[in-house]
Amino acid sequence: MPPFPDPDDRHALAEDCQRCPELCDARETISWGNGPLDADLLVVGEAPAEGDPDAEQWRGGNLTGMAYTSRRSGRKIRDLLADAGFGHDDCYFTNAVKCHPPENRDPTAAELDNCRAYLLEEIETVDPLAVVTTGKHATGSVLSHEGIDLDGFLDGVLDPKRCPSLGTTVVPLLHPSYQEVWLSRLGYDRDEYVAEIEATVAGLQ
Repeated sequence: MPPFPDPDDRHALAEDCQRCPELCDARETISWGNGPLDADLLVVGEAPAEGDPDAEQWRGGNLTGMAYTSRRSGRKIRDLLADAGFGHDDCYFTNAVKCHPPENRDPTAAELDNCRAYLLEEIETVDPLAVVTTGKHATGSVLSHEGIDLDGFLDGVLDPKRCPSLGTTVVPLLHPSYQEVWLSRLGYDRDEYVAEIEATVAGLQ
């Protein structure tokens, strides 16, 4: 079980945000990034989970105010990266969109655009060896800043993209919610996927 993050590691970039009316109406709280500000990896999810109020700790970013703190996706991605050699002290976790979209829909292009300034500020602050994006929305949002079009997300998984304007490299991964669905299509079992993550990031150093 990966350790639950300390709420003191929650790095709020604003007291409030009203840029996206539908998200403001739907959210319980803004879900900010969490983790060390000198982390090797900055891990970007899509948007905070709606949340499970009955969970003991892993209630989801919409309720905890911290990215990747759901029982399903949060624990899974933290455990995956820890198995690849990047534990609690090596990763900063955030989302491309900081508020939970209504009815669990995908974030819109406008919402991703509105939130990108927060994400870029986090990348600049942490200055990671790699930005690990999970899923097509997170990957597309980061790469769009670099002017790189996302053409076929699955083909780009574990294919590093150097981003000079960000001073780092983007390493796309499967979103943890869909990991089991797509791993076999990519030709990996979980152990092979873990090993490939470790080798890919090691090759950036």
